[in-house]
Amino acid sequence: MNHSSNLNSLNSTLSLNTAVVHPPFFFINGFQNIPHAKYYYVFLCFVFVVSVLGNSFVIFVIYIERSFHTPKYMGVFNLAVADFGESTALIPNLIAMFLFDSQYISYDACLANMFFVFYFSFLQALILTILAYDRLVAICFPLRYHAIVTMPAIAVMLAVAWGITALFIILLATLITRLSFCKSIVVKSYFCDHGPIFRLACNDYLPNYIMAYACITLFLYLPLVLTVLSYVFIAGALFKISSQEGRFKAIKTCSAHLMLVAIYYLPIIGTYLAVEAGTLHPNARVINTSLAMALPPMMNPIIYVLNTEEVKEFSKKLCHKSLPRTFDHSSMQN
Repeated sequence: MNHSSNLNSLNSTLSLNTAVVHPPFFFINGFQNIPHAKYYYVFLCFVFVVSVLGNSFVIFVIYIERSFHTPKYMGVFNLAVADFGESTALIPNLIAMFLFDSQYISYDACLANMFFVFYFSFLQALILTILAYDRLVAICFPLRYHAIVTMPAIAVMLAVAWGITALFIILLATLITRLSFCKSIVVKSYFCDHGPIFRLACNDYLPNYIMAYACITLFLYLPLVLTVLSYVFIAGALFKISSQEGRFKAIKTCSAHLMLVAIYYLPIIGTYLAVEAGTLHPNARVINTSLAMALPPMMNPIIYVLNTEEVKEFSKKLCHKSLPRTFDHSSMQN
């Protein structure tokens, strides 16, 4: 590795200049000294392929089937787009960096990587909250569901989610540009992570610190609290349903969403608590957080296809339509 000599020459240049100085590149060293790391990269390749295929399938199915043009499936469609975006922003870059030893990333490319990874990841949390609202109204106010959860209402919520996330993440990335980097250019993460980067600065990074916590509160804690509250009200409504069959049917309509929420939040919160307690090895933190970001986009389409009856039925119809054509072609050739 020759990044230490590059860093020394960069630091000597920076010391001559007191203005805000941006390094030409950063060095991402997240997976250093992890045994058998190449097997993990192969696994991430598999995760990426499944994520892209699964979310593309969900986007395609919802787009072509008119019966899925409903508020609920508009939310699912947007979640699939966000999942597709996060997988594409995170995994190919990660594999290119560590599998092919190209861990240097230009300053501008680093900011772009930071923006897209956080943008799509935080967007997932807001869309999961909108889907929680959909389930809340469906179970607590079933007779008024179609009057409350309309296509325009969900479209406005989704547009606000996309817009407010973009606004905050643009601000998050822009605040990095006011920092001077004269200590180090080695980022102790697996992508251009916001926290490890702003802590490298040699000037005041308090605004970046405040912005980081504002984003975590707005895009992680608040959506989680709203989602948990919605399920508290849903649980209350379920206890009022007298028949066992009716209760089971209502729970089944929430099962897919509950799984998505658990897969999204539990790894992130578990890793965060372990880091705060100081019980997590840095390598374990890198692997845990990379899995926490890589796995939900892969699991979401699988869960929706397997747990949602309408999607399952439509998938079977697609298979039945394509199979006879295949047999027809083969019989004609014979």
